Amino acid sequence: MRIGFDVSQTGSGKAGCGHFADSLIREFAAFDDANQYLLYPAVGDLFWDNECAARTFRAPKPNFRSLAPPPDFEASRRFWQAPPPDFEQRLGKPDIFHSNNYYCPDGLSRARLVYTLYDMVVVEYPELSTEANRVGCFTNLFAASLRADFLVAISRYTRDNFLEVFPHYPRDRIRVVYPGCRFSPDAEAKRPASLAKLEPERFWLSVATMEPRKNHRQLLDAYARLRRGGLASMPLVLAGGQGWLMENFHRVIREFNLGSDVILTGYLNDDELQWLYANCFAFVFPSLFEGFGLPVLEAMTLGAPVICSNRTSLPEIAGEAAVLIDPLVPEELAAAMHQLETGGISRAALQAAGRERAGMFSWRQSARQTLEIYEEVLQRPKYAGTKAAQ
Repeated sequence: MRIGFDVSQTGSGKAGCGHFADSLIREFAAFDDANQYLLYPAVGDLFWDNECAARTFRAPKPNFRSLAPPPDFEASRRFWQAPPPDFEQRLGKPDIFHSNNYYCPDGLSRARLVYTLYDMVVVEYPELSTEANRVGCFTNLFAASLRADFLVAISRYTRDNFLEVFPHYPRDRIRVVYPGCRFSPDAEAKRPASLAKLEPERFWLSVATMEPRKNHRQLLDAYARLRRGGLASMPLVLAGGQGWLMENFHRVIREFNLGSDVILTGYLNDDELQWLYANCFAFVFPSLFEGFGLPVLEAMTLGAPVICSNRTSLPEIAGEAAVLIDPLVPEELAAAMHQLETGGISRAALQAAGRERAGMFSWRQSARQTLEIYEEVLQRPKYAGTKAAQ
């Protein structure tokens, strides 16, 4: 097979979509010498990385080829919005085109379009995103329901949510492929110099892009309740890059009178994240909406006890290996943190359960399941979704 693969978000500063695409293509590169891979550093009109030509994933293997991106964002938009007559030829004549950044391309008359389905948050919680992101993501989700030959959903919750919104899409063309964890449970986590002031097992940790759906305000509320009652002696570390609609977050920290008790690290590299996961007292993740919840899996893999939301996909991923709380009830989150800190909940038991649960997920399994989808979709006719929706 000639597999065209979207690596547009695998460069510097990658978050959820970028980690998915990066981890999956790295796994293909590790074991697949039979198929040809065409790597696209720039895909669509929703996202642009100025350094995509140099920073996105590439592999020094004869069956991997990185195509040159358009010279700038405007040229990229023109190429994808109005595909030229030789569109597929310029893409390297792929048999499969796998889109990984929410963008759903048009103009693929021969290649089968496989589309990674992450979540439906712009439908369920439109107020938690910017207007541009809402419009762009929904437009492309709807387009995928009309012309994607196959959907790779990252959880059962995401699959079912999509089919509720777009019931015309055939169920036999969507399959769940769980992500894995890019961190090894056996890797030694050396302390980076940037984290020298943190004492191992003496800080709470939350890892998430700073945006409203990650529910940082409720986490601060719960943490402030512990501090006011003299029940929390450890700082709270919030790791993650700046997203949207969070410009006043420092003011919120001051409102809760938390001051230096809250440590904002900004975007971190993998070495820094690995050390934080492996050395935190516990990982706290009260997100309002997740298509999968990769930080929960990362935390469990590296031995962090987990407290997380009981909503959307998170119970599916965490199972019984985490303390599940209502993310809109800060008293419930504060109580769970207090019980864990005072021994009412066994930290060791959560660590053991988390490691066992994390062992159920692997990128090698994800890659093999995705290859099976590629092979299957090539044996089927292209999806005539526009007619099916009429």
